[in-house]
Amino acid sequence: MKTESSYFNKIRVTSRKPKQSKPARRTCEAEGCELPAEHKAPKGRQAEGEYFWFCMEHVRAYNKSYNYFSGMDDTSIQSFQKDSSIGHRPTWQMGVGAKGEQRPPSGRAKYGFASSKEDPFRLFPEADGPQASKERRKVHNMERKSLQKLGLDDTATAEEIRARYKKLVKRHHPDANGGDRSLEDRLREIIQAYNYLKSVGFC
Repeated sequence: MKTESSYFNKIRVTSRKPKQSKPARRTCEAEGCELPAEHKAPKGRQAEGEYFWFCMEHVRAYNKSYNYFSGMDDTSIQSFQKDSSIGHRPTWQMGVGAKGEQRPPSGRAKYGFASSKEDPFRLFPEADGPQASKERRKVHNMERKSLQKLGLDDTATAEEIRARYKKLVKRHHPDANGGDRSLEDRLREIIQAYNYLKSVGFC
């Protein structure tokens, strides 16, 4: 088929889209200015999402004098900035129930668990009290040896370990023995044992 054919000349492609009228020309909202308004500027704190329209010259002047916190004292500004960190959403005090009653901050409820069944991996054994924590704590061989060097057994608490360590260091330090260095090896063992227990979370 030849492109010069009369059939091609009869084909006309027309757009079905309605012709859109051009938007009305905005003029600058500054008093006495008739220039096109191509730049928007926020109206302020009490008119979120609303804008003024200005020309370039007047939007620059508006931005120089714009103060979002205008009319607020320092206390109100600090409170506003603090609330903005959580998106101005309401918050509730930790440990308060759905009806507003205060739950006692003890046991597993302190960690958000109503019972031990909700903490199957025992991530918070100390929540049931220091005695329960001591009974469940598994002591490995190296940890047991370190405790023995401090003169403690497997049930020693972190406070007991720290107190015993301070007591033994004072007792075996050369300064407490008139400069006698014969106990330095024992002192070194005590420090190493304590540092190991500290590194594994015993104190």
